[in-house]
Amino acid sequence: MNMEYKREMPSPEVIKEMIPLEEGLRDVKQENDRQIRHVLKGKDDRLLLIIGPCSADREDAVLDYVTRLRAVQEKVKDKILIVPRMYTKKPRTTGEGYKGMLHQPDPAAAPDMLRGLISSRQMLIHALSQTGFSCADEMLYPDSHPYLSDVLSYVAVGARSVENQLHRLTASGLDIPVGMKNPTSGDLSVMMNAITAAQHGHVFVYSNWEVQTYGNHTAHAVLRGYSDPSGRSVPNYHYDDLRHLADLYAEASLHNPAVIVDCNHCNSGKHYAEQPRIAAEVLHSMRRSEEIGRLVKGLMVESYLVDGCQSAEGGVYGQSITDPCLGWEKTERMIYDIAEAR
Repeated sequence: MNMEYKREMPSPEVIKEMIPLEEGLRDVKQENDRQIRHVLKGKDDRLLLIIGPCSADREDAVLDYVTRLRAVQEKVKDKILIVPRMYTKKPRTTGEGYKGMLHQPDPAAAPDMLRGLISSRQMLIHALSQTGFSCADEMLYPDSHPYLSDVLSYVAVGARSVENQLHRLTASGLDIPVGMKNPTSGDLSVMMNAITAAQHGHVFVYSNWEVQTYGNHTAHAVLRGYSDPSGRSVPNYHYDDLRHLADLYAEASLHNPAVIVDCNHCNSGKHYAEQPRIAAEVLHSMRRSEEIGRLVKGLMVESYLVDGCQSAEGGVYGQSITDPCLGWEKTERMIYDIAEAR
């Protein structure tokens, strides 16, 4: 094989013993899980807001951001339930570029996946202990999820992973909500098939074990737009798109029909400043149609301390080193506007 086996990684149990989650924090995390599930099941009429940096690149800036979110959450807690994005893994279309904290805990240094696992877990626990937030991550590598399974409250399966069998089957065994994004082609049948697979039980091989899963009834849709054959971005958050998704859900007879609208990516054409406008349009559609109002359970927003993005060597505190994000002042205004529109 054309690869080098560099070192054997410790098991998730070893990493969890090395960096344990205190009993009191487990209770906080479980309560967060309960509230998120209740929103997705329609038992809580608040709007989920999954918001934060495109990728979590440095702990100090990410915790600064999440601490600011906590203060805002207290002001909008009757209308919005915030789940911070703390994405420790970053998919790359060509495989080039910064792949997230799991790969490079120091973006300027060489990859170190053991240190990356440790840094990712420590950051998530620090966020929970300092702010009470348990966060969202992307399940880019199903086998890495057990290292963080006790500290995350939400995971997303990305547009490039949603057709993958292992992602779908792993999602069926998780006890937290899983958002299935539409693929980059825009074919919603792919996303609906992924949700169907995740909501049912399966027997398969996972982490060298034959496992039985029992289905995840809070697996749901995430609309993020798509690319047409010429590579141009096409949005799928408009009123007619949401009505069409409601029809697909009705035909599929799935548990807890729900969608989170991603306000960035192809929905914004990667123009991050469009995210407040997109959120406002989705809220308008929810008011216009009771069916859409019941279906849409939340929004995803890419946001950090400073507008835009920079190279990994840029050095601007709190500015994304991957996709451009909405800066803090605009983010704060956006959250208050969403709450007022609810």
